[in-house]
Amino acid sequence: MPADDQGRGKTVFVPFVLPGEQVEISVIESRSGFARAKLEKVVTPSPDRIEPDCPYFGGCGGCHYQHMSYEVQLRQKAGILRETLRRTAKLELQQEIQLHPSPPWNYRNRTRMHVRHTPEFALGYYRYNSHDVLPVEACPISSPLINQAIATVWTLGREGAVPEILHGLQFFANHDDTRLLVDAFIWPGDDPAGLQPLAAALRTALPGVVGVVMFPASSIEDEGRERALRTANHPEIAPAVGHNCLMYHAVGQQYRVSGGSFFQTNRHLVDTLAQVATPNGGGRAALDLYAGVGLFTLPLAGKFDQVLAVESSQDALADLRLNVPGNVKCIHATAERFLLERGPKLAPDLIVVDPPRAGLSEKTAAALGRMSVSHVTYVSCDPATLSRDLRLLLESGFRVEQAHLVDMFPQTFHLETVLHLVR
Repeated sequence: MPADDQGRGKTVFVPFVLPGEQVEISVIESRSGFARAKLEKVVTPSPDRIEPDCPYFGGCGGCHYQHMSYEVQLRQKAGILRETLRRTAKLELQQEIQLHPSPPWNYRNRTRMHVRHTPEFALGYYRYNSHDVLPVEACPISSPLINQAIATVWTLGREGAVPEILHGLQFFANHDDTRLLVDAFIWPGDDPAGLQPLAAALRTALPGVVGVVMFPASSIEDEGRERALRTANHPEIAPAVGHNCLMYHAVGQQYRVSGGSFFQTNRHLVDTLAQVATPNGGGRAALDLYAGVGLFTLPLAGKFDQVLAVESSQDALADLRLNVPGNVKCIHATAERFLLERGPKLAPDLIVVDPPRAGLSEKTAAALGRMSVSHVTYVSCDPATLSRDLRLLLESGFRVEQAHLVDMFPQTFHLETVLHLVR
């Protein structure tokens, strides 16, 4: 560990290194309190180190843990969750973390990639810690059908059939990996009609493609939960070649998922996550915040007399309204606005929250803590923002009853947590 001018130690962050290893590194960034370094050579490897299965690992920014076995990945993630809760939420978790593992490969049902046109065509991901496109011709964490689509786009690109207005693609496969919806992202001001020949070629080459939906570049990407959202400022319907939605079967239900709507990305654990997040018991009323297309709403509707489902995305809200039964009331609002305006008047038996990576706002967490509710389920894809929000909820009298780690993102440092809170 290097020292500063006063002789004090400095923390050095080095990716792709395992505990106990001796390595050679080069510092690439130095600040007053820490430094970042690049791994140059592993001198003494850990017994947990393995050879990565993907040739792009280390250069690609998508995966972070392929150099360790899957069992070690789970152990590391559980330790990270405990440490983050301890450091940020000041919570020493008393419960065992219930682990829900995934098949470690070909699990993604949704994959977003970038398109580069110069000096030659390329489809790929951003390089690690960069916005340069790394050409990628196969992705072992994506489903087989998505990999077929990647290969098809490469073929079309080499044939000059990919127009320069296209800067990104998102592939979304259904539950049994037989159908594919493609979101195509174009530059602002370009005419979506310019993508129609490409869309037709994709559907001809890969019959599983049910449709290609076209979005402007201003669509929002939420890393780890790739979302292409249009807000109230962009209410227009995105043009599509073929269908603009996909039917996804999960937890015994059929969900319509349109282009631009969020859905969970691990095709093996969608049911598990929904079952963990929705309790066995029911009651009079439940509130589902950040409801999306209704993954949790539908199981809740079978257990509670009434469910209020709150969603801010117009795309997801349209799907939600079509997916849910009659005892669900869908509300178009942000969670913060809804809780500030209506929270004091409600007393549900259960509240389920599944916010994006940014977590709850401080106002949302405070409003949730003031509500008359004894059970809250918090579904999180970021332990740091979960821990930040949890501090406020613990201060309002909640305690953790159950802790689950649902490994929706093998080979990466991302982890999905489900906490059942009671008071």
